[in-house]
Amino acid sequence: MKFKNWFILIVLFLFQGITAQIKDPVKFKYNINSLPNNEYEAVLTATIDKNWHIYSQDLPPDSGIPTEMKLTSKEGISLLGKVIEQGKKHDEFSEAFGAQIVYYSDKVLFKQKFKLKNNAKPANITAEITYQTCDDRVCLAPNTLEFEQKVTPTAGAETQVSTTGVTEPNGTALLTENADTLTSTDVPETTIQTPVVAKQEGLKVASLDFANPQTDCGIAAQENSENFWTYLLLGFFGGLIALLTPCVFPMIPLTVSFFTKGNKDKAKGKRDAFIYGFFILLIFVLLSVPFHIIDGIAGNIFNQISTSVWLNVAFFIIFLFFAGSFFGYYDITLPSSIANKSSKAEDAGGIIGIFFMALTLVIVSFSCTGPILGSLLGSAVTGSSNVPMLLTFALAGFGFSWAIVFGLLALFPQALQSLPKSGGWMNTVKVVLGFIELGLALKFLSKADLVSKTFFLKRELFIAIWILIAIGLVLYLFGKIRFPHDDKNAKISTTRKIIGFLGIAFIIYLIQGLFPAERPRLQHLSGILPPINVSYLHDEKDGILGMHPSHDYFEALEIAKKENKPLLIDFTGYGCENCRKMEEFVWSEPDILPILQNEVILASLYIDDKEPLPESEQTSIDMGNGQKKKIKTIGDKWSLFQQINFNNNSQPHYVLVSPDGKVINTPISGYMPKEDFKAFLECGIGFFKKGK
Repeated sequence: MKFKNWFILIVLFLFQGITAQIKDPVKFKYNINSLPNNEYEAVLTATIDKNWHIYSQDLPPDSGIPTEMKLTSKEGISLLGKVIEQGKKHDEFSEAFGAQIVYYSDKVLFKQKFKLKNNAKPANITAEITYQTCDDRVCLAPNTLEFEQKVTPTAGAETQVSTTGVTEPNGTALLTENADTLTSTDVPETTIQTPVVAKQEGLKVASLDFANPQTDCGIAAQENSENFWTYLLLGFFGGLIALLTPCVFPMIPLTVSFFTKGNKDKAKGKRDAFIYGFFILLIFVLLSVPFHIIDGIAGNIFNQISTSVWLNVAFFIIFLFFAGSFFGYYDITLPSSIANKSSKAEDAGGIIGIFFMALTLVIVSFSCTGPILGSLLGSAVTGSSNVPMLLTFALAGFGFSWAIVFGLLALFPQALQSLPKSGGWMNTVKVVLGFIELGLALKFLSKADLVSKTFFLKRELFIAIWILIAIGLVLYLFGKIRFPHDDKNAKISTTRKIIGFLGIAFIIYLIQGLFPAERPRLQHLSGILPPINVSYLHDEKDGILGMHPSHDYFEALEIAKKENKPLLIDFTGYGCENCRKMEEFVWSEPDILPILQNEVILASLYIDDKEPLPESEQTSIDMGNGQKKKIKTIGDKWSLFQQINFNNNSQPHYVLVSPDGKVINTPISGYMPKEDFKAFLECGIGFFKKGK
């Protein structure tokens, strides 16, 4: 992906959060036509849903993503000319791109002529097409599909087309496998019925019928639901903290006084203040709309964002940048022209003027709220599969805290007298937030380290850096270090001292994580710290909690057959926080761990493993309608394996399978109480033992 596209994703991450439903408005059909002189023509026919379109291959730079068709063959082919487009063409000026663009609707054909380098033997002809689909509201993520057909030539100028017993005269002999149709310049279209691509059989396992398990004991099937109210509460507290910053707090009495004192009709002034608060809430909620607009993107796009090495490194750098802003070394502000335009619009008066007053407040306070919102949105994007709705709740909570403060103070203006006066304490709030940003930044670096399998940032090193950050915070709170906007002669308040002592307690809590223990320590930080097996104190021979799970389902199933034990499939990820919580909170429990160690064969399948598969295993899966999806990494393989066989893409996801490859009881997903996980295990294992 180009840097420009990564940058767009980062911007979305900072300013926008139900898993997006997969939309497929374009259907492709792949044909190969025979031509005179031993030439062939590969044709990709795109049928496009109403109101959607795809771009031409010829677009100006920095506009849309052009469609690109590539034709290859291991047996060797020679391309004749360029790809030709044929369809309902639209040529118009795009104000968004500032350029003339060409796109197609309804139906378009992409044709590429070629010759076989060896006209004496069959050749597999692979067509790959990369395209982007758009309508008037949204553009879907660029998609790449692969199609393959086998061409078998025969000698002679006047030859026949042979297709499973169908013979037609006057054409070059042409046999295609796994094709929808076969066409010739002299032969009518003929439909060929052939089996599904054999390569898919390696991942699709018919016996894994999760909808009809062998028993229904244990716990009921669970939806992998998100706790929206938790994010609403997090957003609410984040908004309250933002209110205490120097960008926002001084504006509270000024704004409330404007509505209550600057208006002769006090009732109208209070009503306008409530409208003002409502618009603040509305503006913050609207920041989540872009994520809902891109709901046409592939369902795993947010997982791809959260497990991308380079994006996590980028987030790490961004959070360091946020911290520097909070420390007072520079300000992060939106262009002043935006604030000036919004401020001028306030003169419109009435409800429109109040809306722009609220918008101006949000814009001018961005230097303080931006990093807080970035932290809040980052936790949703990297920790959930239900990003858009979580972000909506989080931003609603953020805006609601502001709305309720302005609304209540307008209703009870005398409460303004009890508010603390602006002063150096507000800068203290910002600096404390800066230290928190440093700690959060390390989380993204850790995730990049885990996904890339470099394992440089061990658990103890992570804890040690956090201890140093906490020490810096404590020294600051007790006045031993200062930052640019701190008052050199300021007295250390009682509140600062209390927070400082809490910081010391946190340091003591962290220190225990530097020493070996029989059970994992610092369990309250599970999912944030690196896993327990990424540690200087951990010997790779020890595995995870003394277990050595297989990372291949088929290998694990063979072991299960030999030992006659049920197989526990653990769909997990290096960047999966709930997976770490399950391992450290639940797996390690004394009444759970022996079951995992002795009663089952464990297969941990990492869906975000970016390690490339051997070339011999890199393949394509038939997704139906002649379309294939490429599998390049280990994570691609097991992610698709989970989706194909269990219609699920959440982690952790647990499935108990008998040695003969059948689902024993209903699979379960997500972090859960120990009792539920134990019931799931005991149900399946108990049923297996009775049956065997």
